[in-house]
Amino acid sequence: MSYRDVASQQVLTWACVAIGARMPVAMAPLALVFLVRERPGGYSLGAALAAAYVIGEILGAPVLGMRLKPDRARPHLAAGLAAGAAGFAGLGLLPAAHPAILAAFAFLAGAGPSAAPGGLRTLLTSLVPGRAATQALSFESMLTFGVWALSPAAVTGLALGVAPWLPPLLEAALMASSVAGLWLLPAGWAADAREDEEGSSRLRVLTRAWPVYVTGAASLSLLALAELVLPALLEQRGIGVGWSGPLLTVMSVTSAVGAFLYGLRSWPGRLRTRSLVLMCGMSATLILLALIPAAPGVAAALAVAGLLQSGAMLTRNLSLREALPPGALAAGYSVMYAAVGAGYAATGSLAGALLDVVAPSTAILAGVALTLVLTAIGWWGERRAEARAGGSAGDADTAVTLGAAGAEGPPVRGGGDPERRL
Repeated sequence: MSYRDVASQQVLTWACVAIGARMPVAMAPLALVFLVRERPGGYSLGAALAAAYVIGEILGAPVLGMRLKPDRARPHLAAGLAAGAAGFAGLGLLPAAHPAILAAFAFLAGAGPSAAPGGLRTLLTSLVPGRAATQALSFESMLTFGVWALSPAAVTGLALGVAPWLPPLLEAALMASSVAGLWLLPAGWAADAREDEEGSSRLRVLTRAWPVYVTGAASLSLLALAELVLPALLEQRGIGVGWSGPLLTVMSVTSAVGAFLYGLRSWPGRLRTRSLVLMCGMSATLILLALIPAAPGVAAALAVAGLLQSGAMLTRNLSLREALPPGALAAGYSVMYAAVGAGYAATGSLAGALLDVVAPSTAILAGVALTLVLTAIGWWGERRAEARAGGSAGDADTAVTLGAAGAEGPPVRGGGDPERRL
């Protein structure tokens, strides 16, 4: 296992396209707040626009992701990214428009490109040998965390130093550049013909992977706690709120380091077991975050949380690869994108509501409890699905043995390929 299998001209081109598609997503929530903050009720309006953007992502990802055709993915991805660029351009060109119009642009900016993360991830793994899938996903995570580390500074500098309408226009330009870059990449990826042969619907195939989506939502729930409650927690500890940005940057950097380390070698244990261990470890660090009174301890807890978070997210993506046929992977990643967005929103809403009645440290502990419940449900679901799959495979092997031994009746057709029955 080596990162050398990932080092190629096509992967470099993919990285440029991915930055153009993902940096606008990372910039969007903060850019929307800065866009309208000087209007009456600006911060509330900014939060409402950010909510419209996230709702667009959550609703658009599964709907558009399920419509992706593996061999003709390029036009679908290009249309979605172009719609997102149009939404961002509308926000930047009409910053003084009626709030309803701005909300419509924000919704379009979120919904249009929502299938792109899943499609681009599937395209990346098709560009490398099968043995390098872990390294490819680790590289993608490093790129993503790097983008998220740089985006807040870029938005703040442009909005406060130049003009608040400039970040949305930059987002539009970046997303438009990713549309052009798609034509330098393959038009799609290989599909699994067995999916059509079996006659099973795409929805049924995707539903089978529900435990992975639940655990994926849990993994980003912890990130929501770290990001949204941190300013209030620092204020409770008597630490300057201005440290929130640097501390979250530390978390993003260690997440990138964790993704790199995960791809260096193969790790023992099943994917669901690794995921459980990493999620419990990250939960433990956030419990310490809620209890530690000093700034260095808070920084250390966030650094360890970031290190573990990237591994937890990678195990979820790898588990999805195991649970779904190749032709359904892009749609599965899109459903995962919606699930983690919903988990982020749900935990953030819970923490925000609790902050009105309890201390920030207590809100973090309540969020960790919710996350552990989701993690346990996901782990149980994966274990149950694995047991069922093992039973089906055993039945198929028994049928083959009986047929070979000359049992009465015609031989069993397809018994040697138990995967066709799952």
